[in-house]
Amino acid sequence: MTASAPLASIPVASILVVEDDRAIADGLVHELTARGYTARWARNGHDAIEAARIAPPDAVLLDLGLPDLDGVHVCRLLRRALPGVPIVILTARDAEVDIVVGLDAGATDYVTKPFSTHVLVARLRAHLRGADSNPSAELVFGDLRIDIDGFRAFRGTSELALRPKEMALLIRLASSPGRVLTRDQLLDDVWDMTWETGTKTLEVHIHALRRKLGPRGDDRAWISTVRTLGYRFEA
Repeated sequence: MTASAPLASIPVASILVVEDDRAIADGLVHELTARGYTARWARNGHDAIEAARIAPPDAVLLDLGLPDLDGVHVCRLLRRALPGVPIVILTARDAEVDIVVGLDAGATDYVTKPFSTHVLVARLRAHLRGADSNPSAELVFGDLRIDIDGFRAFRGTSELALRPKEMALLIRLASSPGRVLTRDQLLDDVWDMTWETGTKTLEVHIHALRRKLGPRGDDRAWISTVRTLGYRFEA
């Protein structure tokens, strides 16, 4: 008789809980552990970024009211470092503008406090199922293929010679096809700088990216300039 596989061999989803309130964090870690997940606690933004760098989690529960960094900024940094990983914001901020800002920063879901732990875990489970259904994150537009996990891009079978920041910029633009991304958004997401200090940097990289992407084969460019606003990736 063949022995069954040990339980330790069964993959367990790892959840990073980013929360400055110890009582809330302990409750979430306890609930997640009881339901079969592994859970780690980061009490502030810097700890969260470092934890995600050392051991990338399968999902993140992120409070916006952190003591050291703005939670929306932390969300952007985590999204940049963890493409395809569900990020669920947990916050007392329930205004419509806060929800829009949070989702635009890269959050997968937005849950306001107080919340039902049972509902939260159910939503987290659904997001994890969605992430598992597409383990190799890839964006495809005609003969342009962007391998997010591999941090590479191809036209047909030829790999494009993109520098790291050009690749990061392409992923950011192509992840929101047809949508205008402001210059401030792109500079903050890709370079962590402002428009005042990074205007030439962005323009130079957009120019290089257009040249390396080459023609589309129709009348449109891959990346359009929207005057006074920013840039749009044409799907």
